[in-house]
Amino acid sequence: MQCYGTAVATPSTQAPASFGRSLTVIRKGQVTLRKELLAHLGIQPGQRIGAEVLPGGRLKLHAEHATGTIGGFIGLLADRSSHRASLDELNGAAAAGWAGLPGAAPKP
Repeated sequence: MQCYGTAVATPSTQAPASFGRSLTVIRKGQVTLRKELLAHLGIQPGQRIGAEVLPGGRLKLHAEHATGTIGGFIGLLADRSSHRASLDELNGAAAAGWAGLPGAAPKP
């Protein structure tokens, strides 16, 4: 795989010149970004990076945000506890959570 072009950061501030502008592509087609560049883009270890192809051989990089689905949530906690919360307990926990109260999670 051959890679050509430049990366364009999405935040409004420019990366300081001390970050360097040159990256090396290894034989596997991989590029390593320095910690400073990742921090500038707001990207944490383990997070995915999205790339938008722009005209003129350019790329726009951005941190991808996790997108969950209800299908991925259903059954997530199945069989993790023998406690079955009542509707009143669930409503109380939800209200406390929305209010930002500490320890809002129901007790197992």
